Amino acid sequence: MSADHSGLPRGIDHVGVTVPDINLAIRFLETALGAVALYRNVTHTQPQQGPQTEKILGLPTGSVVWEMCMMSLGHGPGLELFEIHGPDQRPAVRACDFGVQHFAVYVDDIHAACTRFTKAGGELLTEPQGQPSLEAGPGNMFCYGRAPWGMIIELLSTPSRSRFDDIAPKPRYQPPARHEEQ
Repeated sequence: MSADHSGLPRGIDHVGVTVPDINLAIRFLETALGAVALYRNVTHTQPQQGPQTEKILGLPTGSVVWEMCMMSLGHGPGLELFEIHGPDQRPAVRACDFGVQHFAVYVDDIHAACTRFTKAGGELLTEPQGQPSLEAGPGNMFCYGRAPWGMIIELLSTPSRSRFDDIAPKPRYQPPARHEEQ
């Protein structure tokens, strides 16, 4: 297969998430969502810091990237966790703030997923809700939750897709079914 030289993306490769404690975040994501830590490309023994790092990542002066860990999450893009310490850090964004405000994971059983999420230390903002308007359909539900560090994660199930897929120029992405590891 030859490379595509059009400059168009194939899709999302990963989403970067800054967390206050990378080890706690890894344990939460493993327990709540079945994520797998793939590798750590920055560690406490060799943190990234200084003017070059600040410029590359758009960080304020004095910031230190203590750790980075790439994680796999089902069949979707990766999650790249960053533990960065810097001046004037702020809490996680709210849904009304500009920028990436949440990521969603597709689940087959939203009630079981909500139970896992809370047992792992997450907090549900509501109970699972039926999808509204065009995304409504039998079994279509969602629920927003807050990770222990404050980031919003949506649990989503849309088995009834015809209402929106029939009018879209192409079907909305849906991860393939999860198969248990042997």
